[in-house]
Amino acid sequence: MTSWSPQEAGLREILQTIHDSTNTSSAQIQRDITLKLNNFTRVPDYIAYLAYILTSLSQEEDRIRTIAGYLLKNNARLILRSSSEVVSFVKAAILQAFNDPSDMIRNAAGQDIVAFLGILEPKMWPECLMQLVAQLDATDEDQQAAFNVLEKACEDYPRKLDVEINGSYPLEFMIPKFLVLTEHHNSKIRSHAVACLSYFVPVNANALYTHIDTFIACLFKRASDEDPTVRRHVCQALVLLLASRPDKLMPELGNVAEYMLFSTKDKNEIVALEACEFWLTFAEDPDLAPFLHPLLPRVAPVLLDCMVYSEDDLLWLDGDDEEDAAVPDKDTDIKPRHYGGKSHGYERGETNGGDETKKVGAYGEEQLDDADDDFDEDEMDDDDFAEEMSTEWNLRKCAAAALDVLAVRFGPELLNVMLEPLKGKLWNTDWLQRESAILALGAIAEGCIEAVEPHLPTLVPYLINSLHDPKPLVRSITCWSLGRYASWCVQGATEDHKNQFFVPTMEGLLRMVLDNNKRVQEAGCSAFATLEEDAGPELAPYLEPVLRNLVFAFDKYQHKNMLILYDAVGTLADAVGSALQNPLYVEILMPPLNNKWSKLKDDDEDLIPLLECLASVTIAMGPAFLPYCGPIFDRCVNIAKTSILQYQTYQQNPDLDEPDKTFLVVALDLLSGLTQGLGMELKRLIENGEPAFFQLLVVCLKHPQAPVRQSAYALVGDLAMACFPLLRPHMGAIMQELILQLDPEPRVEFISACNNAAWSVGEVALRYGRDDPEFRQWVNHLIARLVPILLHPKAPRSLHENAAVSIGRIGLMHPAMVAPLLPEFAQAWCQALYEIRDNEEKDSAFRGLCTLVQANPMGITKSLLWFCNAIVRWNSPSEELNSMFQTLLTGFKAHDAAGWQAQVSTFPPAIQERLAQRYGV
Repeated sequence: MTSWSPQEAGLREILQTIHDSTNTSSAQIQRDITLKLNNFTRVPDYIAYLAYILTSLSQEEDRIRTIAGYLLKNNARLILRSSSEVVSFVKAAILQAFNDPSDMIRNAAGQDIVAFLGILEPKMWPECLMQLVAQLDATDEDQQAAFNVLEKACEDYPRKLDVEINGSYPLEFMIPKFLVLTEHHNSKIRSHAVACLSYFVPVNANALYTHIDTFIACLFKRASDEDPTVRRHVCQALVLLLASRPDKLMPELGNVAEYMLFSTKDKNEIVALEACEFWLTFAEDPDLAPFLHPLLPRVAPVLLDCMVYSEDDLLWLDGDDEEDAAVPDKDTDIKPRHYGGKSHGYERGETNGGDETKKVGAYGEEQLDDADDDFDEDEMDDDDFAEEMSTEWNLRKCAAAALDVLAVRFGPELLNVMLEPLKGKLWNTDWLQRESAILALGAIAEGCIEAVEPHLPTLVPYLINSLHDPKPLVRSITCWSLGRYASWCVQGATEDHKNQFFVPTMEGLLRMVLDNNKRVQEAGCSAFATLEEDAGPELAPYLEPVLRNLVFAFDKYQHKNMLILYDAVGTLADAVGSALQNPLYVEILMPPLNNKWSKLKDDDEDLIPLLECLASVTIAMGPAFLPYCGPIFDRCVNIAKTSILQYQTYQQNPDLDEPDKTFLVVALDLLSGLTQGLGMELKRLIENGEPAFFQLLVVCLKHPQAPVRQSAYALVGDLAMACFPLLRPHMGAIMQELILQLDPEPRVEFISACNNAAWSVGEVALRYGRDDPEFRQWVNHLIARLVPILLHPKAPRSLHENAAVSIGRIGLMHPAMVAPLLPEFAQAWCQALYEIRDNEEKDSAFRGLCTLVQANPMGITKSLLWFCNAIVRWNSPSEELNSMFQTLLTGFKAHDAAGWQAQVSTFPPAIQERLAQRYGV
């Protein structure tokens, strides 16, 4: 050991607290213990005391020493600010405890080693790595203990192990050692060795790839190992190789594929799951499609068989056959929900293929366009999938996910090989077979839609009929599968199609919304929300029965499904819009919403989805919402005030728990909804409110949390659009914050706030009008920030679009100030906007650009191709805009006919043709 030693009083206090922590009789005692333990972290040598208790107090129970070891692991980061004496003591103590006679102590010390080695890294603790590797040559028991630690370290931080220490690379002797141990007589050692090796595949460790052929030979040798854990790690390693170095597997692909097909049917589900991951990885790589294509006839049926519920699945789902609608939910049934706040952007046209919209896969996994990878935010959620999201990833889900990707990759060819096995399962007397086939139908919906479409007149009625199945698991998966085909049910051109498919689907899903099984309710409500999105205004004629069904669910649902019901009501409001203003519909919907609203306290988390729902309802109902707006407006302002005060208290005392920003974000979004729905009708509420509404808004614009600023800037833009006279007197303070938010080098976590700020400034500019002297003072500051954002090579497309629209709108109102900069941004401006859908925002932005070109014709010369390309992509520009295009293009030609012709001759033929047809140039 080293020179550090504990103080007796401090040791007694920490030791007594650990003893007290074993008293679970009182929640208050546990809270007090937690507070004391948190306070101990301020003691400079706290981790040394924990290491001392773990290692040296042999008179204490193993349980007490083990708790000290776990506390040591949880506070491992404290070593980075500890003295050298403490660091030396802790490292030596942990290694000593790792050789303790007690299994409990050794296990705790092993977890400490993983934590501290990851934080210190092997460079700062080489003796630890040397001891672990040395133990690989000891007895089976010592080997096992060392490998328990090494496998976790290799999994958690393989790159940190691939380093030079004192002139050598530890992996250069560790990798050969692992390769030898794949032959060990003890299956646990073999399993550890294969697992450790596999974790270095994705990081391209040179030490492994030096021995890559030996490694692959070891995998083939272990492929038929009697131990399923070894086979599992073999499959895992082959999947990682396929993802990172497929070239190494291609020479043996036939054998590997045969092995993986065989292993996907392994009786051990964990082995089968790892093997199934191989097909998912295979299908996700487009470069491997030619190699996968010949295997489709054999792979698809195997995946289909894997989608049948296993006995373990059914044990996990025990009780799902019950009519449990009246059984209250447990707190553990409720998933944490993420609410990201309101974002403004512009829809893209069909020419883009819609590839920046969120795409929901078969398992609730959303992928975003790669173009935004550098600025991806926390946009992922799993709310759209009706499968058993409460369970872990399993073989059934993996097989269905692989089928989904295969469908996208191969489309009709996949359906051709699946049609017969699918038919056999769909009409099977065994409900488990039918259920798996219905899951498969949903999984292939996206990729095979064109090929499966001729079969849908038969399949959709089959699915609707399956909603009557006595098994709740069949009804629930049928809801999800129907949701995947909702757009086909909606988009039929004829009235007969709607009556035959859309109406029965709607009625069937509404019936499932009110099912007596909670799982079916959840699936039905989620699928109906999908139908709402696809149907949009088509739902308006059916609003009364739809609303009455949803309102009935308010009295029937337990806690978890109530949150999904709020989503469905909000989605319905978004879909049907102003049709919801009918007094009959208001009378049906508002009483139950008001009832829920009145029962929830301001700090109740269930208020969040209700506020989100009401934001959509207020926009749709518009003036019809006026009788309900007063209490809602006042409560939102009060929630915002309370949240801000809580955050200010937290800033003054960071030891407190950070307040939940979500209440403030959702309150601001509901205020945005009220603003859009009621406009100037809010004047009385805003002027009478306390605290001053706009003072509160400015504080939110300065809030340290980006999601709060994001929603605050959305509210600024909505106020500008709906009631600018109320906003204008406060624009001085607001614009000061808005300009700061338009950061030309936005950090990833601030993108959405910057996006909404860029959008809102364009709305404000329009409302001020042409050459307004008050707005003129801000033009140069705004353009100086918006142009660099537009030109930023890594900014996401949505930010480019919002910046471009606002530049165009400012240019429309103040052309003389913006036109000199036109050569700097014209090409990027046209590139940003030529793909977004034709709408009023795009129209005003393009009128702004044309006004700038009129003021500075030479400014567009180098970007004329992009300008013309953007023009001809308009399907139906407004009369005013079309006239501006005509004037500008005719003027260019008249000014320099030869130069114009020379420039146009370099354009693609399609652009030349449309310019000639539409504008005669």
